[in-house]
Parts: sequence; C-alpha cells; structure tokens
Amino acid sequence: MGFGFKTTWLAVRERSPEEVADALQLTDRERLSWDEGVDRAYVSGVFVAGPVAGWTLAHGRRDLATFDYSATDRNFPEWFAALSARLGEVQFFVNERGWFSHGWVRAIDGVVVRAFATFDGDVPLFIGDVTPAEREVGKGLRGWGDNWRNWQEEDWDAWYESAPHEHDVLKLAARWSLNPMLVDSTQVGDGGIYGMPVQRR
Repeated sequence: MGFGFKTTWLAVRERSPEEVADALQLTDRERLSWDEGVDRAYVSGVFVAGPVAGWTLAHGRRDLATFDYSATDRNFPEWFAALSARLGEVQFFVNERGWFSHGWVRAIDGVVVRAFATFDGDVPLFIGDVTPAEREVGKGLRGWGDNWRNWQEEDWDAWYESAPHEHDVLKLAARWSLNPMLVDSTQVGDGGIYGMPVQRR
C-alpha cells in the first residue's frame, strides 16, 4: 500500500530515516511498519520510511509542512531551503484536492531551484526555470506573473491547461524521484520512524 493522494511528502536523496527525522525535529518517535506508518501519517504526524532506490520518503497529510503553498506565503520556501541546507537534495510534493493544492518543489544544498504549487485559488508559487520533467508531463509550465490581472481569456485558458491535477503530481514525482503509490512494504525493509514535528507557527 502506497500513498500519494490527499497528502504531502518529501523525497530526500541518500539520507537515512534518522537524519530526516532529526531535520524535521520529530518528537515522540515510534518504529512502525510501512503500512502502519502510512496509515497513521494520513491522520496526524509524519512517517519517515526506510530508503528506496536511494530516496527516503517522509509522509504527512496534516503535519509535515503546515503552510500555504502559494506565492503569498514566504515562510514555506524559507523553511524548505533551510531543510535542504541540512539534508542536501530535498523534494516536496503536495497533492490535496480538498483545498485544490497541487505542486512540487526541489532544493539542493539550501537553494530552492524549482517550485510550482497552487493553493486554493491563491497566486501560485513559481520559482526557477521549468524543468524537462515538467515539460514531459506538460504541467506547471507557467506562473501568473505581474500582469495576471490584465489577462485575457486565452491567457487563462493556457494557465488552466498547464495547471496540474492529482495524477500529474505523481507523474512528476516519478520523474524526479519516486512515485510513492508504487512503493510497498517489501521495498522499505524493517519500517521507519513515526513522530510529531514541532510547531512552526
């Protein structure tokens, strides 16, 4: 059983679950199996799984990153850059249709090199150049820019055409790192670490 819908997650290159849990400042830690950890993280807390193909996944629907993933909340890119400064290459994915938030962020050694995310109709987060993987998927290709208030119908049509939905986030994740829907308990060894992050707000 994997995850990927109605949730958020990190993919961290070549770091142990303990390193990721430490960087996220998880408290009240427990060792859980993949299936149990995934289920618990959908309700609360964060589950950091054992590495798969060089990537460590951290999953949490409500508690992983409690931000607005839009251009109006600078706290999220700052938090993510600081996390990457500690962990190296870190990717973030949000795939939540309940408040229509879809997107992805990639940072390397403390620098956010690419970000695209929507959040409930707010101004989308758009940082860096569109990557080849995004062009393959055909999503996340444009932001709103400074002149969005003057857009004509064709501009909005182009925006909606490139705005991602649930399956697009998973397609992009598969190209950047892993599609967590395709991961199962046989790939993650003895399980991972479940805990609660400190409150950031």
